[in-house]
Amino acid sequence: MSIVKCKICRNEFYTKPSWLKKGSGIYCSIKCRGLGKRNGKLISCHICKKKVYKSLKAIKNSKSGKLFCNRACSLQWLCGLTIGQGHGNWKGGQYAYKNILKRQKLPYRCTLCLKNDKRILVVHHIDQNRKNNNPENLTWLCYNCHFLVHNYLKIKYKFDAIR
Repeated sequence: MSIVKCKICRNEFYTKPSWLKKGSGIYCSIKCRGLGKRNGKLISCHICKKKVYKSLKAIKNSKSGKLFCNRACSLQWLCGLTIGQGHGNWKGGQYAYKNILKRQKLPYRCTLCLKNDKRILVVHHIDQNRKNNNPENLTWLCYNCHFLVHNYLKIKYKFDAIR
């Protein structure tokens, strides 16, 4: 038996001379052998800067060129790209009025006919300026009442009186 030093942890261990002739017997344990077979790199996560090992294949196949320690960090980066101005359908924020009205926590109810079915409710701009998204300028109307307010003066006057 020969005494050799482990290639990874530098601990001394016994190995057979025949193994040394074959080129094996250079690692003291399965763990060190696994570490010795690695050919990737230690990289830092793009979000949290934590050091993590990535294989060369994972580094090469990264579409964005950014590498992450786990899925949570990758989703955090991805959400930052696709929310608000980064979203493919972003149009300057002038069409976010439905979310603005939802945040006001007003009950889902048509202002004219008092229907409360969420499937038929739409947001109406009171001054009919779609760029004015002040919460005071927005109200819920059902499809039918919304059409009537825009196309019939009698209903529009009734709407103005209710408001």
